Amino acid sequence: MAAPLDVPAATPRARVRVPLRFADGYRVDADLVTFHGLVDGQEHLAVVLGKTDGAVPLVRLHSECLTGDVFGSARCDCGPQLREAVERIADHGGVLLYLRQEGRGIGLYNKLDAYALQDQGLDTYEANAALGLPEDARDYTAAAQMLRALGIDRLDLLSNNPDKADQLRGLGIDVRDRVPTGVFTTPHNLRYLRAKVLQTQHTLPLAELPLTDLSGRVPQPLAAPLS
Repeated sequence: MAAPLDVPAATPRARVRVPLRFADGYRVDADLVTFHGLVDGQEHLAVVLGKTDGAVPLVRLHSECLTGDVFGSARCDCGPQLREAVERIADHGGVLLYLRQEGRGIGLYNKLDAYALQDQGLDTYEANAALGLPEDARDYTAAAQMLRALGIDRLDLLSNNPDKADQLRGLGIDVRDRVPTGVFTTPHNLRYLRAKVLQTQHTLPLAELPLTDLSGRVPQPLAAPLS
């Protein structure tokens, strides 16, 4: 597919090899790629993993989540999704785009303000709206630029979010298939996950999500565990 005429090209800025190490012991080496010319001016990062050997690459657009990715917050599923995606992409060959879109694009402080409203009973989307902010402010134009700069215009997308695939297709990227991630529940993120299904049609198995979970058990994926 051709790129829309109003989307300028980005170019790779630097590429550096970095050994990644996770708390559960998983290790993999990745190439981290930075870019010139991204339309939103943000410092997004491409994490290139494995080798495709001619196959269609597996790609994830992962929005930055300081609370989940770094601090292990149980209020979302971002940290487990990031860990899962790195291994699955490394096994298949592809790219994880780490996008600076904290809080679905509203920023860290606003996200924490939304958390406070969620504690009062609002869901994740209602809380954003109560702050006068978009339910989801993310735009994936820069992601499409990054992919093209890496020579990728056809991919399988690792995501439960149909909006990511729709936006990429609208930007001229051929999304051959959308591959679901695992489903990672905790006693603290069930309302969040259910809201994603009901409000924005994420492809999560709603019937398998319990309404409440007060057992305090260790979070477990409902999908098959990583091998």
